[in-house]
Amino acid sequence: MNSKSPLTIEVVSDVVCPWCFVGLRRLERAIALVREEQPDFQYVLRWRPFFLNPDTPLEGEPYLPFLVQKFGGRERVEEIWQRIREVGTTLGIDYQFERIQVRANTLNAHRLIHWAQERGDATALVEGLFIAQFVQGRNVSDVAVLADIAVACGYERSEVLAYLASAQDVSLIREMEQESRRWGVNSVPTFVFDRKSGVQGAEDPRLLATEIKQVLAATER
Repeated sequence: MNSKSPLTIEVVSDVVCPWCFVGLRRLERAIALVREEQPDFQYVLRWRPFFLNPDTPLEGEPYLPFLVQKFGGRERVEEIWQRIREVGTTLGIDYQFERIQVRANTLNAHRLIHWAQERGDATALVEGLFIAQFVQGRNVSDVAVLADIAVACGYERSEVLAYLASAQDVSLIREMEQESRRWGVNSVPTFVFDRKSGVQGAEDPRLLATEIKQVLAATER
C-alpha cells in the first residue's frame, strides 16, 4: 500500500451498545490526530454487525427490567448510566437512557447498515441509529423507525421498506457476525485496521491514532 491508498477501518459494533457511540466519536478524534501529522491520510470506514444481546426477541422487550435483572438492581443500572453519561458529555453525546422503552433486536438495523454500505459510506446512518436509540429513545427494531432514520440520511423510504420486508441478507448478517467472533471479537466496539491490527474497546483517541500510524508505517515498509 502506498501512502495514497486508503486504510480500511472496520468497526465491529451494535447500535444498542452505548460504548459503540463513544467509540465512533473517539475514532473521529483519532483520525483527526493522525491527519495532524499526515494531512493526506485517507481511509475507508466499514461497519460490521455484532449482536450484543443475541437472545433479544425479534419484536424486542422492555428495556429497564432487562437491565435491572442483568446488573442486579436499579441502583447499579443508574451507576452505569451515569458513568456513560459523563464520558458522553465530553464527546458531545447527550445520553437519555430513561427515554428508552424497548430492548431492541438489531438484526434489521444491521441489515439496513449493510444495505447502505453497498451504496457508499454508511457512517451517517450508523450515527442516526445511535442518536435514535440513545438520545431520542426510539425503538430501532421498529421497521418504520428504521425507515425514518434512513430517509433522514437521504435514502428512499420505499426502497428501504421493500428491503426490510424481505429476507435478503438475513443469513449474510448472521454469518458476518459469527465471522467477527471467529476473529476473536467478544466485546464491542472493536476496531480492525486493514485486517492487520485490532483494538477492542472504546479506547482513548491517542491509542487508536497510534495504532493507525503503526499499521500505516508497517505497510509502507
